[in-house]
Amino acid sequence: MKVSPEQKAKNRGRILSEAGRLFRQKGFDAVSVAEVMKAAGLTHGGFYGHFRSKDDLVAQTILHAVGSQSATEGISDWIETYLSTPHRDHPDLGCPMAALAGFMRQQAPEARASMAQVLAAQIATLTEMIPGIDPVKRRTAAIGSLSAMVGALILARSIDDPTLSDGVLSGTRAWIDEKTTPSAPDPAQKGRAA
Repeated sequence: MKVSPEQKAKNRGRILSEAGRLFRQKGFDAVSVAEVMKAAGLTHGGFYGHFRSKDDLVAQTILHAVGSQSATEGISDWIETYLSTPHRDHPDLGCPMAALAGFMRQQAPEARASMAQVLAAQIATLTEMIPGIDPVKRRTAAIGSLSAMVGALILARSIDDPTLSDGVLSGTRAWIDEKTTPSAPDPAQKGRAA
């Protein structure tokens, strides 16, 4: 039976969503194409109607996972959501950067290119959100903030001490807020410069 273009698009979306969930939960190597297709409620034979290979699936899933994340109002909301207990406790639904970055070194060039595209887009989005006039300083703050958030989430997920894990998240939120909030000029410094 022929599948309509609309149904094919829905099936592809289901495959990408389930692959994203499974990859973030278990890693790339621990998930088979058959497992992804079963989770999507489709037959293994239909896989090649959507993707050239598992490497292609990985690359497309990375792009899809970021596109499916909800947008936030501003940098404070983004940081609060990113460094939250629900995000820490559900890597299968969260940012692919924190869940998958450690596995990317072994992936095919097309998957690494997808991750680079995602990273560049996240840096650009954060750069726009960070207050200030100097675009170089805003981009530097965006790179530092994103790196701190991803690292904090990885560390918070890696330990079994809930108090320390919560402290890593809240401490990183406070540190980023301090680094990205423009400070008023210090009157003492202004007087010295005169």
